[in-house]
Order: sequence, then structure tokens, then C-alpha cells
Amino acid sequence: MHYGVAIFPTAYSISMTDLGPALEDRGFESLWLAEHSHIPASRESAWPGGDELPQMYFDTLDPFVALASAAAVTTHLKLATGIALVAQRDAIHTAKQAASLDVISGGRFLMGVGAGWNVEEMVDHGTDPDRRFGRMRESVEAARALWTNDVAEYRGEQISFGPTFQNPKPIQPGGPPIHVGGVFPGAMQRAVRYGDGWIPIGGRGDSGFAEQARAFDEACAAAGRNRDELELSVYYAPANADSIADLAAVGVDRLIFGLPSADSDTVLPLLDGFARLMA
Repeated sequence: MHYGVAIFPTAYSISMTDLGPALEDRGFESLWLAEHSHIPASRESAWPGGDELPQMYFDTLDPFVALASAAAVTTHLKLATGIALVAQRDAIHTAKQAASLDVISGGRFLMGVGAGWNVEEMVDHGTDPDRRFGRMRESVEAARALWTNDVAEYRGEQISFGPTFQNPKPIQPGGPPIHVGGVFPGAMQRAVRYGDGWIPIGGRGDSGFAEQARAFDEACAAAGRNRDELELSVYYAPANADSIADLAAVGVDRLIFGLPSADSDTVLPLLDGFARLMA
């Protein structure tokens, strides 16, 4: 079992240059950072997590920039977007950022991707909300073409470019692993189709997690994919020993504990508590 933490990095939370080394010192495997480019003032989209949108959503730093700062002060911590809203991003620029972060970190980048929930945010970027899942897939496919071909081109319905050079290539063969975020069953199906892992959110979804984990195994088998080559990571995992044991028993590969967007005095004791659970 791997253990990571997720946080919305903000100007008032613990800095990533402090958090990264603190995670390495305590034996964590990975750091996952959220993304929102902006929150439209006229937002009508319902937040899946509840009635009121927390302030951290309005204030989060760019995850690629924040992860680069963590990369500079760590040696083995994996650095991940959790998740990058690729459906509303320029695909070529995103592939460039991901490859650059993989090079800067020495091959430690994990690319969590998602299509998002905030319709108004997507529309501001020119994304058709009804076609966002297709655009997410095309963004992943386009990035992999750029990461793996000396001369790359991609022809999709929403993303298309002719033969082009993009360097440097990522250090990791094939590029950073793609972890598809979202709830069961849609995100699971997308992860099996084109991802290297699936990231369901703890406490969301209509079925029990043991059932979801079995469905994930079955979906991999039906698609001819080796389940051992895909990682199952639970985002905002429950921080208690019994739940951790239950999740390990059904084949979860990684637990990602949630951190508040708070200062070091608040965050570091929480890390100590998570580390005791890990032990």
C-alpha cells in the first residue's frame, strides 16, 4: 500500500517547499495537488461535496507551478496533479508542462486528470460541458503522442494538430502515468479505457467500495488489461485503521489522505497522525 496526501495549495497554507520534505521525512509516497483556474462569480453548478463551496477552491495555486517548487526540495516523493482539469486546458501546453515537470523532478510526476464539475468554469475556457469527457480522453491521447514520438501529430474531434516537434520528452517511458479521477462507474470505465489508474473519491458514489473494487477488476479483465498494471487510489481516504485494513483487503493500491489548506502548525500534526496509521 502506498500513502499520499492531497491539498489545495494556497498563499495561506503550508508552502510546498515545507510540505514536500515533511512528507519525505515521514515516509509518504506522494503529494497530490488540486486545480481550479478560477471560480466564476455567477456559478450555478452544484459542488458535489456539499452546499457551500469552500474558500480554498477560490484561492488555489496552479498545481504545476506548486509541484515544481516541491520537486526542487525533494528527492523521491512522487508529485501528482489531483486532479488537472485537462478538459478545459490547452492540450499542447499541458503536455509541455507535464513533460517539463517530469524532467525537473527526475521522473517523479503522476498525472491525475479529470473533466471537472463546474460548468461555468469550463465555458469560460471555451469547453463544451456536454463534450468534456471526450475532450479529456483526446487530451490524454494527444499528450501521449507528443511524449512518445519524435514527430507527433494527433487528429481528434476536438483536438487536432499536424506533425510537430515537442521536447524535452518525459523521463518516464511513455510519459507520466495517467490516473483518471472521478466516481463510479463512469470514471472507472474511462480509467480502464485509457488510463494507468483510477482515483475514486472516498465517500462518494452509490455503491460500497468493495463492490467498486470488484467491478474495477472485472472491467480490466473484460478489456484485456492487466489489473496489476493499473493502480487504484482512494482520494480523501478515511483516516482510521479499520477502514484502511478494509481497503487494503479489496486491493486498493494507494490511500490519499486529505489535508486542509492551513499553516504548518495545523498540517504537521495531522501528518504525524497519518504516519502513525501508516505504521
